[in-house]
Amino acid sequence: MRARRRQLAAEQPDAAKLAAARIPLDRLPIFQTFSGYHPLGSEIDPRPLMRRLAENGAVPALPVAASREEPLEFRLWDPREGLEPDAFDIPAPPLWAGAVQPELIIAPLLAFDRRGNRLGQGAGHYDRTIANLRALQPVFVLGLAFSGQELEELPAEPHDERLNAILTETDYIEVG
Repeated sequence: MRARRRQLAAEQPDAAKLAAARIPLDRLPIFQTFSGYHPLGSEIDPRPLMRRLAENGAVPALPVAASREEPLEFRLWDPREGLEPDAFDIPAPPLWAGAVQPELIIAPLLAFDRRGNRLGQGAGHYDRTIANLRALQPVFVLGLAFSGQELEELPAEPHDERLNAILTETDYIEVG
């Protein structure tokens, strides 16, 4: 799936902008704070979508790995401010940036199915983090992907957290 995603990224350089233009804002739940992610490698870039959400008044955050074992935390993100490497060397807001609990999370993925199953990087950080947040409040998880990352069916384990919707360059898929 990593090779497939690299191929899709090379073939569709405008996919992130197309996806951002396609998001049906009126079908999202009410939220004030959301988290995107810093794109790595061939992950579809969430920044056009993040800009669109922020233009509508929502406050952006980014995930931060404080350690390799703990769930992620979310810190407010100001695009004008610099980022610092977290425990995985992923650029993230600095320690002084305020911590938040976003109501909407844009999640990267390697593959998805229409039942809301998501294949991530394999470490389970998003699943643990989302489970912790959902224990405290409703959280809408939006998978962001190339349409070519869709599979007919992905296996799901009890600890896997399902997506509420998937946004691609061609479609917005609500998960029942």
